[in-house]
Amino acid sequence: MTFFRQDEQLETLGTSIIEAAKAEFTGITADRIAITWIVYDPPVRVNTGGALSSDEFWKYQPRGFGNRASERVYPASIVKLFYLVAVWEWAEKGMVKTSPELERAVKDMIVDSSNDATSLVVDVLTGTTSGPELPPGPFETWKQQRNLVNRYFQSLNWLDLQDININQKTWCDGPYGRERAFLGELMDNRNMLTTNAAARLLHSIVGGVAVSAKASQDMMSLMKRSLEPAELEVDCNNQVSGFLGGGLPLEAKLWSKAGLTSQVRHDAAYIELPDLRPYLLVVFTEGKENSKNEEILPFISRQFAEAMTTLN
Repeated sequence: MTFFRQDEQLETLGTSIIEAAKAEFTGITADRIAITWIVYDPPVRVNTGGALSSDEFWKYQPRGFGNRASERVYPASIVKLFYLVAVWEWAEKGMVKTSPELERAVKDMIVDSSNDATSLVVDVLTGTTSGPELPPGPFETWKQQRNLVNRYFQSLNWLDLQDININQKTWCDGPYGRERAFLGELMDNRNMLTTNAAARLLHSIVGGVAVSAKASQDMMSLMKRSLEPAELEVDCNNQVSGFLGGGLPLEAKLWSKAGLTSQVRHDAAYIELPDLRPYLLVVFTEGKENSKNEEILPFISRQFAEAMTTLN
């Protein structure tokens, strides 16, 4: 059982939005879009500053909608949210020592989606480094270490995380040496996530129960996005334009993490609109045509924002 309960009203609205997107964009077909949508009905139990204990929070099951929500998709930079949570977990358990350089890397990984920063974070989390190919024995040890983050999230026993893989760095040009060998000849060891997995992790962060209340607040501060046009114009990598934030009114509040490659365009967002219920929306789109299209995610976001007005 997933962390949210299926809801007939949201099912009707969500399905109609997907059909509208398919009608509007030729690249959006049934097998190239996945969505998880969570609505926080009153009394709202998220973004409370950690007012609820973990036990109390997980007793609450919000209503939601999913479409292909358990289908594995290459997540691009959405995986960085998992590394973000892992860093705070390692730090609170005394497994890593924070430093100005690590803090700089974590910030750049989320705020700017830097792949170079992510490389350092993965090295710190796993005690591994990139480099030339390794002999079989040392390589087996290296692979065991690189799977530390996978093992941590599996230890949470969240059903939504059962089939994910999060043991790879993110790249600009691509992996070489031991990193390329670790991917597998057919790249069968790539990072893979579902929209439900990303939604559950984000749900835990905005719920204030990811690692701790303070850690969750710190993570949210890194994910906060400005919608001010002047700021977006000077930052071409703002993770708002061309993503879900691009379809929101200026007065909205947005916390998000986007993902983009030549083959995918994704976003995972927690959104607050004035006088409406807050909601969480994760959208994955696949295909070269969709990854290049900066109108798809804003279009979908506008549709969901409009749907929220019908719930009150």
